[in-house]
Amino acid sequence: MRKALDFLFKHIALISAVSVLIVLVAIFAILLKEALPAINAFGWKFLINTRWAPNMEIFGGLPAIYGSIMSTLIAMLIATPMAIGVAIFLTEIAHAKLKGPIGTAIEMLAAIPSIIYGMWGLFFFAPYIREWFGGNGLGLLTAGIVLAIMILPFMAAITRDSMNTTPDVLKESAYALGATKWDVVKDVVIPFAKAGIIGSIILALGRAIGETMAVTFVMGNAHKIPKHLTDPATSIPVTLANEFTEADSDLYYSSLFYLALILFVISFIVIAFAKFYFLRKLRAVK
Repeated sequence: MRKALDFLFKHIALISAVSVLIVLVAIFAILLKEALPAINAFGWKFLINTRWAPNMEIFGGLPAIYGSIMSTLIAMLIATPMAIGVAIFLTEIAHAKLKGPIGTAIEMLAAIPSIIYGMWGLFFFAPYIREWFGGNGLGLLTAGIVLAIMILPFMAAITRDSMNTTPDVLKESAYALGATKWDVVKDVVIPFAKAGIIGSIILALGRAIGETMAVTFVMGNAHKIPKHLTDPATSIPVTLANEFTEADSDLYYSSLFYLALILFVISFIVIAFAKFYFLRKLRAVK
């Protein structure tokens, strides 16, 4: 009976693991199949064409690709140092009574649905951007800042957990040799938790580049490469969310799938890079 249960459990686990690969391949195959008409019509020029005119059946993906990359870059530049700072404060500086409430607040912020961040950005934050930096308040800068605020708790929580794995004996040994708190953070905690910190950055990058609702509210949805960060722009998720219901021709529909395929490939590359990085670190430890 026990052997039968082990056999059953082994094969259920195997089917579950293989089903993940099947779903991944199926998603890629469907995206590729639906994008083929646009790929055949525009080829690689779709990636560098800046014009998006559905009424003339002209489709170029560069503005959406540019908007996705720039808004994500702004978000990462703002969120990464702040997340590391929050993690250092919670693990090495904060009083024990503060670690619990602040850590719980960060985890609650990470759990807030992205649409809430988008609504907050549109109705509360965008007017301040308009007043401080000009423009109409909707654009790359606003989208990048809202994205940064959205991924900050996620990065801070993972980085904090990674720093908490630093053995106390390492830190106590450094203090015994006369190191200051800054020396311990710089030379002991951060190097020990480096893999986790980089992993949190890459995972947050993957989340930010595919974010839809938070960005849709504040991006401005303009199919052009903006001259200024405060100008309206678009991104791949924003274009897909706004225009799928308006696609009134096969080529229009296929072009949107072409954008979705590009986003899938970018996300896959980011996650694959993170996975290979962790594998390399694991081999190094062994």
